[in-house]
Amino acid sequence: MTYTLQIGQKAPDFSLPATDGKTYSLSDFDDARFLVVFFTCNHCPYVIGSDEVTRQTAEKFKEHGVVFVGINSNSEQTYAEDSFENMVKRMEEHNFPWVYLRDQTQEIALAYGALRTPHFYVFDEERRLVYTGRGVDNPRKAEKITVNDLDNALTQLVVGEKITTPITNPIGCNIKWHGKPAHWMPPEACDLVF
Repeated sequence: MTYTLQIGQKAPDFSLPATDGKTYSLSDFDDARFLVVFFTCNHCPYVIGSDEVTRQTAEKFKEHGVVFVGINSNSEQTYAEDSFENMVKRMEEHNFPWVYLRDQTQEIALAYGALRTPHFYVFDEERRLVYTGRGVDNPRKAEKITVNDLDNALTQLVVGEKITTPITNPIGCNIKWHGKPAHWMPPEACDLVF
């Protein structure tokens, strides 16, 4: 079995606390036509460098029924900045147009096979995976972005076209796992595209 969720597979369910004080599961987003679940965090320079581009993409596709859900699975033992308290502060400061969830046990990161921050998963009406990978080709330096793969995938999805590039390699920091060195990744984790 491959490590990360494969094209056509259903979105794994979750029940996670959010920075807005509520707890969300997959069914809370049933009204969304399409769903973008992405693994993110507070400290990663690739996240910080591309958050405003992600915001623009989320706002652009909102009118097409696309909802974004951010999940932070990083261990705060590795980076204290990734604590839930700091997640709340970050959302208060930036007011991002997505729900921001805390995966304290890291079970959801494992269920999705999240590799990096950020790592995007796009699901269709039936909540089957139609795109996975990076948001953009240079998430650390927004001014150097030449390709927005997430925007391209959503553009095709909302008009009913087949996504021409359904898989890319996510670019960013690896997920920070409890009790592991900062750069450790599960041995079965690997690039999605060779």
